[in-house]
Amino acid sequence: MSKEIEVCRTADLPPGCVVGAGRWAVGNDGGKTFAVTRRCRHMVADLAGGSIDTDGYVVCPRHGAKYDVETGRMVLGPQGIYAKIPGLEPALKAATVALPLGRGTVTDRDGTLFVQDLR
Repeated sequence: MSKEIEVCRTADLPPGCVVGAGRWAVGNDGGKTFAVTRRCRHMVADLAGGSIDTDGYVVCPRHGAKYDVETGRMVLGPQGIYAKIPGLEPALKAATVALPLGRGTVTDRDGTLFVQDLR
């Protein structure tokens, strides 16, 4: 069984916020909490401190890549100057099919959030 990690008080994770807890990026998408491993597949940027877009995807704060928090797969590759590199986005998206972000289960107990691997 995997280790459970305390994230923060529930009130300290408002909608639209993503925070770090150990190896996890934990977010609140309009009251629905999620946890994904916190390293973006593009240059291992930290997804904690990222944002959540209107579709509920976590957005990498460094280069704008987007991930589906339900599957861990990249749905949009890096943006800005990195979007101009031929073949980069399809290659990264394909890599996240085989190696998606890990996902965890977030539990609220007595006003405190905890995360645990889905394994």
